[in-house]
Amino acid sequence: MDKQTITIYDVAREANVSMATVSRVVNGNQNVKPVTRKKVLEVIERLDYRPNAVARGLASKKTTTVGVIIPDISNVYFSSLARGIDDVATMYKYNIILANSDGDDVKEINVLNTLFAKQVDGVIFMGHRITDRIRAEFSRSRTPIVLAGSIDPDEQVGSVNIDYKQATKDAINLLAKNGNKKIAFLTGALLDPINGQARLQGYREALEENGIEYNEGLVFESHYSFEEGLKITERVKTSGATAAFVVNDDLAVGLLDGLLDLGVKVPSEFEIVTSNNSQITNMVRPRLTSVSQPLYDLGAVAMRLLTKMMNHEEIEEKNIILPFGIDEKDSTK
Repeated sequence: MDKQTITIYDVAREANVSMATVSRVVNGNQNVKPVTRKKVLEVIERLDYRPNAVARGLASKKTTTVGVIIPDISNVYFSSLARGIDDVATMYKYNIILANSDGDDVKEINVLNTLFAKQVDGVIFMGHRITDRIRAEFSRSRTPIVLAGSIDPDEQVGSVNIDYKQATKDAINLLAKNGNKKIAFLTGALLDPINGQARLQGYREALEENGIEYNEGLVFESHYSFEEGLKITERVKTSGATAAFVVNDDLAVGLLDGLLDLGVKVPSEFEIVTSNNSQITNMVRPRLTSVSQPLYDLGAVAMRLLTKMMNHEEIEEKNIILPFGIDEKDSTK
């Protein structure tokens, strides 16, 4: 059965109930037997029926929902984005279903399909990379999707980001200007286009522009966590690096603590620039110099873009780049 032609009549016939009963279930009317409600909801899900009235937000007692997929809710970067998403969603009277994917490729697929089954009107996806399987799911679905803080090199769906390549160049330029000749690059998976394409390219270009030779031994792939930062510290120190650009604040704080534990003075003996300027960068001593991303705005603008897509409003640009800066604090000279 063609999804686009499925009507309330089809649902009623498949569930062997009246159209009035289907309408009551859709509109949240409690005057339906639980066993009947369950049967109707199962048919609605199987047929992927989306009542026009609900889709347009015209039905009484409607639940207009947006799914938000987040890799790690405990990470301040993602929780700051989620706050921006939630505030704009509330303004436009959408409810949020927040789903944690743990940055796991298989779980991301399951979570996405669960949200589609719940008939969300749109999805905001925050993932470290867009796998071929996720891209295939995006293509199959008619549900509007926006990426927040994630890059799809194919620009298949809407997205909101900063210019990660230029931000990296600015960070490396600062460290080079301070006299550092061996600058480490602490990154997440290089399979992630933000890291392996945008940031790595920015790192290499900035080194070249500053007359510094690229050294693969100064590129450290890691997970985004404080513990990983601690673990990697010894390797960074023995590499001979005197500075590091780190793509994640938790990772940067781990490196900072690891260096201080080894008796390395920051910034006089080792400088650090991190990437997200989240609250944690001001809680440590020395406070961490950082690329300043408009984290809240990344989420808020992504949600506004999604509302435009869901309501078929005119969209001038579906791949939005927001401004950034470098907030110089105490971990650089």
